[in-house]
Amino acid sequence: MSGKVTMQEKDMQQVSAQQRIVKFAVKCMVYLFLIIMAVVVLFPFYWMIISSLKSLTEYRLSVPTFWPQKIMLSNYLEAFTTASLGRLFLNTMYVGVVSTLLSLVITILSAFAFARLEFKGRETLFACLLATMMIPGELFTITNYSTVTQLGWMNTYTVLIVPFLVSVFYIFLLRQNFMQIPNELYLAAKVDGSGDLKYLCKVMIPLSLPTLISITILKMMGAWNSYIWPRLVANDEAHRMITNGLRNAFTETTGDVNYPVQMAAVALVSAPLFLVFVFLRKYIMAGVSRSGIKG
Repeated sequence: MSGKVTMQEKDMQQVSAQQRIVKFAVKCMVYLFLIIMAVVVLFPFYWMIISSLKSLTEYRLSVPTFWPQKIMLSNYLEAFTTASLGRLFLNTMYVGVVSTLLSLVITILSAFAFARLEFKGRETLFACLLATMMIPGELFTITNYSTVTQLGWMNTYTVLIVPFLVSVFYIFLLRQNFMQIPNELYLAAKVDGSGDLKYLCKVMIPLSLPTLISITILKMMGAWNSYIWPRLVANDEAHRMITNGLRNAFTETTGDVNYPVQMAAVALVSAPLFLVFVFLRKYIMAGVSRSGIKG
């Protein structure tokens, strides 16, 4: 009997050892896949950084170098002065901050109305708004361009801010978060004599702060990365956004492009977004995750 038990124990140990080997192999394959994907994703950023530190002669070598022969930190100073990055940063920050603040006001009031206020046709109107999310934004470019031209908004900050103040996605995101707040709090506030605006400011906004932070970050990133619309409606020097300013700022009179200096400018422009994502990514994840639980 003891011999049979011993054989069974050995078989169980062998099975357990095989399972551990299989788990270890699977884990190694998963980590190998993640490492390969990380290299694929990070390599363009690495190439941008080392290219920004090269001379133009080294950049044009037929055999590319994976580390600068001579580190040219002066490329960053030249990029800042050549492209007038200070002015471009100010223009972009102004448009981003103003549009974000106004968009937050519109988003909060709209989400509150769809989440708490009772009015006829609320669900139908909200469904129509959600349906507009299926329409590509590019389809509105021609009509928006015609509208702002007739209004005389070309080459102004207004044309960069007003057309994109309303975001159905942000309203939907915040509305879902508002609906997770118990309705009993709203009824209790009404019994205590608190108005809708006071309840919104004192209760709903503080409880939905992670989602509001996420919306703020996403809106600022959208304004920072916008390219097509600013190039169409406000490409003059006084209102040029940072993405458009980098397009032709480094083209020399001979038609050649100083790519290392251009890469340095791109690195400077990408740095704020990179830092925002690194330090505030938990707020983006928390805001999105908290908004998708209740429909």
